[in-house]
Amino acid sequence: MTMQEYMPFIWIGFAVLMAVCEAFTSQLVSIWFVIGAGCAAVATIFTPSIPIQSAVFLIVSLVALIVTRPLVNKLKKSKSRISTNAERLIGRIGDVISDITDAETIGQVKVSGEIWSAKSANTPILKGEKIKVLSIEGVKLIVEKI
Repeated sequence: MTMQEYMPFIWIGFAVLMAVCEAFTSQLVSIWFVIGAGCAAVATIFTPSIPIQSAVFLIVSLVALIVTRPLVNKLKKSKSRISTNAERLIGRIGDVISDITDAETIGQVKVSGEIWSAKSANTPILKGEKIKVLSIEGVKLIVEKI
């Protein structure tokens, strides 16, 4: 057998090797080579030329890297951030149910049907006034009058 006859097996073997490496690293550093080697293995059906197969491998790997890397980075960032159920309250409007007289006084507000302890971000807010949730500090909402 000539080298060209072995090339499909070499490309498939390389794809499997890269897939195993990817399984152990989980950093998405070799997945693009799996895709490129798979396409190069398919290219052996159409051409016995090793330089063309190598070009297919390099081009497909590079294109896969360029196209998917931003998506992977975005996915990694969203997974690394710990979000809480309370964060859904940020930006919501609610009602003051006990006065918040200054920045240090803790009052109570009702937002989305739930009662929360709250501090004013800037000005006194009286019972019955509308507020907007700006942020959360521990178990207290930081609010402003609207």
